[in-house]
Amino acid sequence: MNACMVEELEDIAGRNMLWNVAAARPLDWARQNRHRVETILHDRGALLIRGLRLHSTKQFGQLLEALFDEPLAEYSYRSTPRTKLGGNVYTATEYHAGETIPQHNESSYASVWPRRIGFFCMVAPIPVPGAGGATPLADSREVLKRIPAEIVRKFTERKLQYVRNYGNIDLPWRDVFQTDDKREVEAFCRENGIEFEWRKDDGLRTRQVTPAIAQHPVTGEQVWFNQAHLFHVSSLREDVARDMLAVCAEEDLPRNVYHGDGSPIDVADLERIRAAYDEIKFHFEWQKNDVLLLDNMLVTHGRQPFVGERKILVGMAGLHSHPKE
Repeated sequence: MNACMVEELEDIAGRNMLWNVAAARPLDWARQNRHRVETILHDRGALLIRGLRLHSTKQFGQLLEALFDEPLAEYSYRSTPRTKLGGNVYTATEYHAGETIPQHNESSYASVWPRRIGFFCMVAPIPVPGAGGATPLADSREVLKRIPAEIVRKFTERKLQYVRNYGNIDLPWRDVFQTDDKREVEAFCRENGIEFEWRKDDGLRTRQVTPAIAQHPVTGEQVWFNQAHLFHVSSLREDVARDMLAVCAEEDLPRNVYHGDGSPIDVADLERIRAAYDEIKFHFEWQKNDVLLLDNMLVTHGRQPFVGERKILVGMAGLHSHPKE
């Protein structure tokens, strides 16, 4: 990165990732600076653009398409509830305001994921200590370095098996796969290496084995890239996990994760992984019209609880997958 580019960026939590701009025409600015933005993302993994004046969902989608130089991707094989607003722009995850969303790379539980992701702050949350609705970030390269080598080796060799049961507790399969047609669900599963089993009462269970680590296609760097710490039953509050296991068998939980061979994951390993995220994550306070861009493989995101109103939109692009073995 050249010196001029570094000078234009300002510090957030020890990272030069804030770019204050004054652009009367955001789309023109995006087209003129697309290559510079891409260079910054490959280096830092995140860029907060402040000063653009976006007035609509449509304009945000057009901005992302100009910066990413490709159409936005549809959010398929979902794991969280969202509302599509048009042009493949969605609301951020619609979990209750009091819930924390742990750090994660978007769709890292799947065989295909977006490499680029953009957020737009339409309504900034109230900056209340501990409940300010911030979007914490963490570098996936640094997470990998902080996880003990023995855990990394174990997860790399044995991979991960995600098990999902779609129904009333979690998202219904119609929402996840965005179809009412079981044949379309089956075709998607076969195409993406997902085992499926139709259950009674219109239920569905899927199993998918994916790697725990990925290699960035541009930088060549290895990154910790999975959602084991989030899917595992130990991610739930102790009382919630206890109540759920009281009414259903472990294999019937809405979501859980195992080693690739189906054997259980040591909870102590998952706690150390969660600690690695906590050690390096940082956040900023959203301001109206902020645009946050992430390289989804290099940087994870999450969400703090919040009070009052908060409206963050999201768009994704650059679908990518693990190399075929």
